[in-house]
Amino acid sequence: MRLAIAAIGKLKDKGEIELVQRFTKRIDGSGRALALGPLALLEFSESRASDTQSRKDDEARRLLAAVSNADRRVVLDERGKLLSSAQFAATIASARDAGTRELAFLIGGPDGHGEAARQSADLLLSLGPMTLPHALARAVLAEQIYRAITIIGGHPYHRC
Repeated sequence: MRLAIAAIGKLKDKGEIELVQRFTKRIDGSGRALALGPLALLEFSESRASDTQSRKDDEARRLLAAVSNADRRVVLDERGKLLSSAQFAATIASARDAGTRELAFLIGGPDGHGEAARQSADLLLSLGPMTLPHALARAVLAEQIYRAITIIGGHPYHRC
């Protein structure tokens, strides 16, 4: 099952880029034997629309167009469901086992997701009640995808 992270906002800081790339490389290497991956990273600039709703709608349209081939979508949202790492791994394994060809994760812009993105979600997922910068959310998500792969594969990376 192919994986994708589609995000509004482009990583600029070298450290942030390297961190996300480190987990992407691990996902691609470890996931192959489990029929998970590769992970595609798709970045889009923030909308320049003049009002919040128009920005959210524009960003949602671009995210959804980018992942139009995805069978399932997980939309990161502060009001989403909180999952443990084991539950997250089970969600990914279940999607793979159900024949999902591509699972996409969507990270919205600073204003959040447009309603079209939220409505397209098979799962609204929260990384926690604290607000995270988008670059950090992307790194946390990439790490959690890697952790899920290690849980599915029985690797000792996840020790809880």
